[in-house]
Amino acid sequence: MSAAPQPRPLTDDEYLAIERKAKYKSEFVDGALYAMAGASPPHNDVKDNLALALGNRLRGRGCRANTSDQRVRAGTRGRYFYPDIVITCGEREYAANDPHTLTNPTVLIEVLSPSTRDYDRGDKLRAYQQVASLREYVMVDSERAVVERIARQPDGTWRFDTFVGLDAVLEFAGVPAAVPLAEVYADVTFPPAPPDEDDQPGG
Repeated sequence: MSAAPQPRPLTDDEYLAIERKAKYKSEFVDGALYAMAGASPPHNDVKDNLALALGNRLRGRGCRANTSDQRVRAGTRGRYFYPDIVITCGEREYAANDPHTLTNPTVLIEVLSPSTRDYDRGDKLRAYQQVASLREYVMVDSERAVVERIARQPDGTWRFDTFVGLDAVLEFAGVPAAVPLAEVYADVTFPPAPPDEDDQPGG
């Protein structure tokens, strides 16, 4: 995503006022707007597959999955995001200054694209870890069958697990669901892998 030039840092209320009128969604970090770019077909297919799988598994179990139109605030102020999938268990809570901004997600899921991979695994991860209600953050690769899960432990530390290959099963730690990666990546066409250096001419 790219930062829109601003003459000065915006306040939370100014951002929310802009977002209510905007045709396109923007995330907000420390006073700056970041326009959300369109996603690739594999990104959308992976997101839709997982959202459908989670919706079916969580129905009637006290949890609900929503896709990327649900805005989430990370921390008490200053950072607002649109995760690819948001799972909330129990009663939802919203920001006092905006009834459409969720403040108590249970699970946040991002589908990784080449342009956002480093950000989603770095600064966004650290921002999401400030959400007191968050049980786990899941990152789903859109270019290969790999899912990373970071789950909050009872002592406040975070455990990192990786699920690799279509035979693996993504076991959620924060909600009652398990989804085979074969289902997550069903009918997804991956981009061709880059050639191995040893195969290059003169290598």
